[in-house]
Amino acid sequence: MKICLQRRWTQSNSAAASCVDDSAGRGRRTALTAQLLEYNILAFVKDELKKIQKLLSPDYPECCEGQREDEEDEEQRRSRESFVQITVDFLRRMEQEELAERLQSRSAGRKLKSNLKQKFQCVFEGIAKAGEPTLLNQIYTELYITEGAGVNEDHEVRQIEAASRKAHRPETPIRPADLFKGRPGRQEPIRTVMTQGVAGIGKTVLTQKFSLDWAEDKDHQDVHFTFPFTFRELNVLREKRFSLVELVHHFFPETKEAGICSFQHFHVLFIFDGLDECRLPLDFHNTQVLTDAKESTSVHVLLTNLIRGKLLPSARLWITTRPAAANQIPPDCVDLVTEVRGFTDPQKEEFFRRRFREEEQASWIISHIKTSRSLHIMCHIPVFCWITATVLEDMLESKEGRELPRTLTEMYIHLLVVQAKVKRVKYEGGAETDPHWSPESREMIQSLGKLAFDQLQKGNLIFYESDLTECGIDIKAASVCSGLFTQIFKEERGLYQDKVFCFIHLSVQEFLAALHLILCYTNRTTEGLEDFLGDDYRHSSLDDFLKRVMEKSLQSKHGHLDLMVRFLHGLSLQSNQRLLGGLLGQTETRPGIIQKLFRGLQGQTENRPETIQRAINNLKEMNTDKISPDRSINIFHCLMEINKLSIHQEIQEFLQSGTRSEKRLSEVHCSALAYMLQMSEEVLEELDLNKYNTSLEGRLRLIPAVRNCRKAQLSVCGLSETHCEVVASALKANPSHLTELDLSMNCFRNSGVEQLCVGLQSPHCRLQTLRLCRCGLSEISCAALASALKSNPSHLTQLDLEGNKLQDSGVEQLCGFLQSPDCRLQTLGLMGCGLSEINCAALASARRGRDMLAAL
Repeated sequence: MKICLQRRWTQSNSAAASCVDDSAGRGRRTALTAQLLEYNILAFVKDELKKIQKLLSPDYPECCEGQREDEEDEEQRRSRESFVQITVDFLRRMEQEELAERLQSRSAGRKLKSNLKQKFQCVFEGIAKAGEPTLLNQIYTELYITEGAGVNEDHEVRQIEAASRKAHRPETPIRPADLFKGRPGRQEPIRTVMTQGVAGIGKTVLTQKFSLDWAEDKDHQDVHFTFPFTFRELNVLREKRFSLVELVHHFFPETKEAGICSFQHFHVLFIFDGLDECRLPLDFHNTQVLTDAKESTSVHVLLTNLIRGKLLPSARLWITTRPAAANQIPPDCVDLVTEVRGFTDPQKEEFFRRRFREEEQASWIISHIKTSRSLHIMCHIPVFCWITATVLEDMLESKEGRELPRTLTEMYIHLLVVQAKVKRVKYEGGAETDPHWSPESREMIQSLGKLAFDQLQKGNLIFYESDLTECGIDIKAASVCSGLFTQIFKEERGLYQDKVFCFIHLSVQEFLAALHLILCYTNRTTEGLEDFLGDDYRHSSLDDFLKRVMEKSLQSKHGHLDLMVRFLHGLSLQSNQRLLGGLLGQTETRPGIIQKLFRGLQGQTENRPETIQRAINNLKEMNTDKISPDRSINIFHCLMEINKLSIHQEIQEFLQSGTRSEKRLSEVHCSALAYMLQMSEEVLEELDLNKYNTSLEGRLRLIPAVRNCRKAQLSVCGLSETHCEVVASALKANPSHLTELDLSMNCFRNSGVEQLCVGLQSPHCRLQTLRLCRCGLSEISCAALASALKSNPSHLTQLDLEGNKLQDSGVEQLCGFLQSPDCRLQTLGLMGCGLSEINCAALASARRGRDMLAAL
């Protein structure tokens, strides 16, 4: 054991040391040195034992230990750590195993905190090794986190719009420090928390800030060990075998050095970030049960048993994911579901005021964002705030008097141009006035566009080096020499330095995919598009090409191509092509493959008024019978990107007029109206589809507005399963405003009723009146309905099932709902239901003791 004696030797024993030096005898000097050494060692041991005694006290705050450690120099720290290890050895000889482990955990915890602090205190933009570090605590803006979110497979732009609607009527937010604290009325402790949120909403940064706060002794000090994992790192180990102890030792070697193997004695928190990126076969039904933390097995078996609570049940777990992947974890394995909704409106402003220190600049940017509904909604995503800040900051500095971007397409074009200019000046030594697009930059954008499109079709958001190589991207050259690459693309490394790539946000991938499509059309490129559109697309006009891509996107169940199509329509405008400058035209005088590739785009896709008008007509006449009315709203967005602003203006005039029933609404008008109503800050008192002068298809397109109304009259509308899904989303929304719902005379299939029941049984459902007259409810659907109402009976006061031939089993299920102690039903309509004597007897029995009116 190395003991630091220099300071004590110098200060307290200088006189004695002088005597030793003056002594003539070697033996006398050795004896005196030994005495002094014994004195110093005993003083050191006595002092350290007092500190250890305090340290082992359950009430001793660990943050005090961290403060003491900060005051020590390196030699003192090493001496103390060595003595702690000796003390641990002696405690084990004395069979004081619990004290030994507690002391060991304190030592390992300090090392873990130090390493996590070093890892998470800085964040990087672009590739970490090439980016400039920024202190996380300096730029972190609090996120809006709320309780409750179901599995959502909608396109993430629609989820962002939903978050924007909810932000107008905010609920009580959840602080990260309170994630594992009990909720009012909840008896059981919270072991597993799942946090959902769309890409770029800030989930990963949230876990980093959580870990940093723990490491800096700011929060969560009841936790002895915090172990942050990412599924990207765990994917690399899918062929390996570990025990849980070995897995922790593997990622956090300070625990192995301390010899900690019994984590059940400590408060441990595991963080698993990015479930949506998991490539492990998480099978919760057929995986072997594992309870021994020291038994080796595959990583996916470890994870499933840890999440199920079979392995280390005392541990806490925090899992983050995009909503579409949340169903990989069974609901009974999750104690609390939270949702990151990004920035509220005040938090958006805080972000821009942090980014722009000058008050005038920040106010100008905030004011501009508020003028565009699309931009303001997208700014709920922190990444999009960064994109917006990057673009507008360049415009402020250049002072060229350019028109500010108002559509998504314009914003992303400006982002691309800004990064190209940075690359030209910073990496290639060019001047500010030089053309932004060099042949190398154009070639890189072409390759990134192909990568974006190919992987978007496959549904991949994470790519590997082989994927980039197939598209002709030289990773080393791109990451070292191209600021353009590093600002729209991210490279991350796992534990074994395996490279994983992704765009900074899904919307960037979709924009580049649209850019790839417009280039393919211009150059009549067939590679990769024959399977997508058919080989005859080369002979189509621009408006026909846009129509084909739109029809292809409508075949997607969840709309994963919708935003790409929206960008594609925006890129078809000549004004937007001019914004891209030399990227889409011939700007170099020397011949070459790049010039040939980009030559004459504007000549081939020149958007003469009649071409754009045909594209507009195609959008208005698009057949959307087989898709959700939510998906139909994307047609309205495409019209907005193509600068067809008249529809928006016409709907605003319609809402302000006093003769709404006389105004004939087209189907596109109905999509626009549905979008504007559900995004309104004011809750609509009543939505009656029969009062609108439109076609049946138009009425169906209005259904999304049900999410922002109190009463909904949707009778005789021919609702399908997809429409019932929209209604269900309104019932389970948090908060849900719907209190009265009339779905009479819609012949539901069992699948439609099942969708409706998902909303009815939601704890957020506040429905008081439900009418399902003459809906042809079957025995199965009636049982499902009764079961849903029984699980959430406390608000419903009126239920009308008139004209449905209820079977005995259906009535029996209904009686179970009536007998529920929380049932508040006052009126039950059963006229024309053909009740048998058995039915009547069962209902009479259920009525006894219940304060209800007579059955009708």
